[in-house]
Amino acid sequence: MSQAAEVYVLGGSQTDFSRNWAREELDLYTMFRTVVTDAVDSVGIDPGQIEVGHVGNFVAELFVGQGLLGGYFGHVYPELANIPTSRHEAACASGSMAALAAMSDIQAGHYGLACVVGLEMMKNVSSQQGADYLGAATWYGREAQNCEYPWPHMFDLLLDEYDRRYGVKLDSLKHIARINFDNAASNPLAQSRNWHFTEQSFSDDDEANPVIEGRIRKMDCGQITDGAACVFLANEKVASGYAAANGIALNDIPRIKGWGHRSAPLLWEEKMRISRDQPLIYPHARQMVEDALQRAGFDSISRLDGLETHDCFTITEYMAIDHWGVTAPGESWKAVEEGRITKDGDFPINASGGLIGCGHPVGATGVRMMLDCYKQVTGQAEGTQIDGAENMATFNVGGSATTCASFIIGR
Repeated sequence: MSQAAEVYVLGGSQTDFSRNWAREELDLYTMFRTVVTDAVDSVGIDPGQIEVGHVGNFVAELFVGQGLLGGYFGHVYPELANIPTSRHEAACASGSMAALAAMSDIQAGHYGLACVVGLEMMKNVSSQQGADYLGAATWYGREAQNCEYPWPHMFDLLLDEYDRRYGVKLDSLKHIARINFDNAASNPLAQSRNWHFTEQSFSDDDEANPVIEGRIRKMDCGQITDGAACVFLANEKVASGYAAANGIALNDIPRIKGWGHRSAPLLWEEKMRISRDQPLIYPHARQMVEDALQRAGFDSISRLDGLETHDCFTITEYMAIDHWGVTAPGESWKAVEEGRITKDGDFPINASGGLIGCGHPVGATGVRMMLDCYKQVTGQAEGTQIDGAENMATFNVGGSATTCASFIIGR
C-alpha cells in the first residue's frame, strides 16, 4: 500500500471556538465567509488560485435549516462563483471526509489547489434539542432510545464494554479531562481557555461534576460549540510556486505523509458482535492506524511526535490510546498514569485541548485537527507547541466509531 502523489498543506485558519454566533446575531454563511477570508489572508494566496472547494458539515439542515453549503464559496469571492464544490457528511468525521476528498482530487491530477472548510453552528438551540439533532448519527429508532442524551449514553456503552473486557480505572478518565482542559488554557482559540475549575470538578461530586448518562459525567464530555476551520491542500506544482513566492524550501511545507479511513456497521451491537473475539474493541480503527502508518512509511508510532484525537468523551480518548498501540489492549490507564500523554510526555495527545478543552463544532473537528497538526510541525502552535514536533497524526471518529479517519502530517 503506497502513498500516491504528494499533497501539501499550505496552512489555514480557525475561528475562535468560544464564540456564540447566534448570540452575536450572525449566521452560518458569515462563519463560512470569516474562516475562508481569514485563511486566504493568513496563508497569502490569491482566491483565484482555488480550483475546487470541499465542505465538511453534519447537520446544518437541522440546526439552521440550510443545505447545499458548497454554494457559499461563490458568495465569498467572485472568482469562486463557478468552481466545482461538494459537501461531505460522516457525523463528527465530516471534516476529515472533506479533506480526504480534496486530497484525492489533487492526487488524481484533477486540481492543483483545494480549499477545505469544516463548520457547524450548534449553540442556537437548547442542549436537549442539540442532543436530539446529534442523535441522527445513531441508528435512529433502533438504539439510544431509553436515554435523555443519546451520545453520552452510547459512549457509556463503550465504557461498560471496556470495563467488562479489561476493567477500567475511572480516575484515568478524570485525568484525561484535566489534561485536556489544562492544555486548552494555553490555546488562544479554545472554547474553555478562560474557564475555571476546582478539585471537585474532576471528582465524583454530583454537584460539581454531575452524571449525564450512566457513568459519564459532565467533565467527561466534549464541548459542543460553534466554529469553523479551513485548510488549503496543494499539489507539488502549486506548493513549489508557493514556496518560491515566500522564500522557503518546498521541504519546509508540511505534507500528508499517510492517511487511513475505515468504517464499521452503524449499530453499536453489530460492532460488538464483530469484535467479540478480537483483542481490541474496534478492530477497524486499528486497521485505520496501520493503514496510515504504512502509507507514511512508518514502522511504529515512535515516528510520531503527537496525536490530535477525537475525545468527544474521555472514554473515546482512552480508546485511542490502546488502539494506536501506545499500550497493550485495555491498558490505556497506564499511559495516563505514567504521564505519557501530556504535552511533555513521550506521546502527547491533544496538545490543543481536544474536543473536551478546545471545543467540538462537529463538522469542523477533522479540519481543525489537520490545521493544528500543521501548526505543530511548522512551530506555529503558540502556547500548545510540542517541542521538536516533526510528524503529527489525527484520529477523527464519526458516530460510535462507525467512521474512523486519520492523517499523518509532517515535513
